[in-house]
Amino acid sequence: MGNIVFDKDELVNLGYSLEREILKTSQTGAFASTSLCFCNTRKYHGLLVLPQPKIDNEYHVILSSLDETIIYHDAPFHLAIHRYPNEVYSPKGHKYLTLLEISKTSKHTYCLGDIRISKELLFNHNQDRLIIKYKVEKCDTPFIIQFNPLLAFRQRHKLSKANNEVNRGFNKVKNGSSFQLYNNYQPLFVQFSKDDVEYMHSPDWYYNLEYIKEAERGYDSQEDLFMPGCFETQLEKGDVLFVTAGMEEIEPSLIKNLFSSELRVREEITSFEAELRRAAKMFFVKKDNKVEVIAGYPWFGRWGRDTFISLPGLCVGLNDMKLFKQALDTLIGDMNQGLFPNIGSGESIAYNSVDAPMWFFWALQQYTDYTRKKKQVWKEYKEVMNSILCNYRDGTNHNIRMLDNCLIWAGEDGKALTWMDAVVDGMPVTQRKGMCVEINALWYNAIMFCLELAKESNDKAFVDEWSEIAERIPSEFKACFWDKSIGWLADYVDGYYKDFTVRPNMVIATSLKYVCISPKICQLILDRVEKELFTPYGLRTLSPTHKDYHDVYSGNQEERDFAYHQGTAWTWLLGHFVEGYLKIYGDCALEVAERIYEGFKNNINDYGVGGIAEIFDGNPPHNSKGSISQAWSVAEVIRIKYLIDRYKIEKEGDKE
Repeated sequence: MGNIVFDKDELVNLGYSLEREILKTSQTGAFASTSLCFCNTRKYHGLLVLPQPKIDNEYHVILSSLDETIIYHDAPFHLAIHRYPNEVYSPKGHKYLTLLEISKTSKHTYCLGDIRISKELLFNHNQDRLIIKYKVEKCDTPFIIQFNPLLAFRQRHKLSKANNEVNRGFNKVKNGSSFQLYNNYQPLFVQFSKDDVEYMHSPDWYYNLEYIKEAERGYDSQEDLFMPGCFETQLEKGDVLFVTAGMEEIEPSLIKNLFSSELRVREEITSFEAELRRAAKMFFVKKDNKVEVIAGYPWFGRWGRDTFISLPGLCVGLNDMKLFKQALDTLIGDMNQGLFPNIGSGESIAYNSVDAPMWFFWALQQYTDYTRKKKQVWKEYKEVMNSILCNYRDGTNHNIRMLDNCLIWAGEDGKALTWMDAVVDGMPVTQRKGMCVEINALWYNAIMFCLELAKESNDKAFVDEWSEIAERIPSEFKACFWDKSIGWLADYVDGYYKDFTVRPNMVIATSLKYVCISPKICQLILDRVEKELFTPYGLRTLSPTHKDYHDVYSGNQEERDFAYHQGTAWTWLLGHFVEGYLKIYGDCALEVAERIYEGFKNNINDYGVGGIAEIFDGNPPHNSKGSISQAWSVAEVIRIKYLIDRYKIEKEGDKE
């Protein structure tokens, strides 16, 4: 596998190019995203999207697009493309696209007449700065190129409308200008590497740009963007021009070297594994000595549950246990009464996740297995782990508590506390109030993991306190969730009610290091999951035989929320399916695991280029849906490869 390449036929075909999106990120949290042909199809698209901590610490679209026009023999050739109502596209610059190559950068090549000009995008990894490189690869005579910035300056979940409050002015800076549409925003600096670029101020609004993906999702989909003026310069064959868009001024003479230095630290995309590594890096945000994991692009922020589930795969792929630990420690700093933040930060943190703390133990368990530092982990994290266990045993928020049978019960009216958390009109779609199968499987694994570390460190007091509970759980778990006549585990139990709906949560009970059910029950679970829930790109969240099954994830938000965990397939669950499958079926499972992994090679460039989608339709052809690149999707595909390799190594070791 070499560089990712899209040819002219694919790029000029809007039915193809608008369905695929590119993503560029910085470790500061800034990102750029748009379709292959630079026509924005989402309100989340833009060339510079980043947090504005002085406003709300949410992400804001600052620079929506930078429209280029080439003036050649007095005729204008517009390279940009925008969509307007009634399926109108204007201008239609995509028709000049002949090639897109993605490796260290994304490189678009445009051809018009005897001009061939390339355009490369990348982010400075430690600044809120996009750098664009234009190179004139061919032309007979010099030509003029113009740049019109289209500015949004609005929160990414909202849309901009023409108004009289906008600051129509600008400030001259070296080789460029700065713009600050509203007082509470940081200014945007647009600067060029050449010092002969002229700026002509002519403020105006572009009205009713339409984002087709938002229309499909049932949201408002039309926006007005502010265009302050036009930058202009002359280029000829061999010329290279750099443009930067950032929130701080830069010395223009440094731009070229900055671009070159960024290239040197980037990995060439020569394999599927390299694509996955690049995708993994995009989720990490480093600021103020903290590391956070973005759950997914382009609309998610930090999620506690997603962070813990994602960290093992992401950091194994990057071979970076330091990053793993930093992300764990960052979330520990926000722990409260044994709970981790589900979403949000600062004053807007929500602690409505019963499973995030249980996934913390799982993540730390993976970290410990990778590093083999049991005593060090126990010394450093005992207090945190003990706090969580005690809060769950004695009771904490949202009625999370251990019952007399040593199992965990959780639930609160109007709230969905597990990962199946969709809510419509104030009512959870899949509330699962009571004892949930995966929560209690993880609870047992967490206690056993702690006992393993405590015994290694001769912590007799902890062992004495928790051993009896650990010993009781397997029999209580089986009595609670298993029914021999049915043949699989209940999804949740509340009092005398047992819900045996076929869902994928029970597969987690088969995959953990410490399993509280027999191999035979694990086999029956995996067989049922394979029969009713398995797809090539994820496990369905509900059996197709169920009356509430949704085969396709589509429609407005309410319709999509009803489908989210009622049939939609989730990639992250495949990691646990593969892990359990390898345990039970051994060599016979290896072919299945490898087929799953190989299948994503054909998918990784069909939606978010270089990423793995958040979800997939439950029915064939299992179209990619949701966010264009999701942390736990990428992470678990990486971890599947790790599980395959580990199994082969252990098998060879057994032979010796």
